[in-house]
Amino acid sequence: MKASELRAKDVAALEKEVTDLLKAHFGLRMQKATQQLSDTSVLGKTRRDIARAKTILAEKKGAAK
Repeated sequence: MKASELRAKDVAALEKEVTDLLKAHFGLRMQKATQQLSDTSVLGKTRRDIARAKTILAEKKGAAK
């Protein structure tokens, strides 16, 4: 997900996006642990998406104060 797409969302949508990404990352970790994940690069991409979403969420919350 691109940062410009995340910046267009409001705070509530960003919080939902972060929780969805965390759930997806957990599922991917479980697939890796059970040898079902063929493309392990998805783990890193998901982790970076989580960090990107959290960063933009923090920016928006800081600007609201």
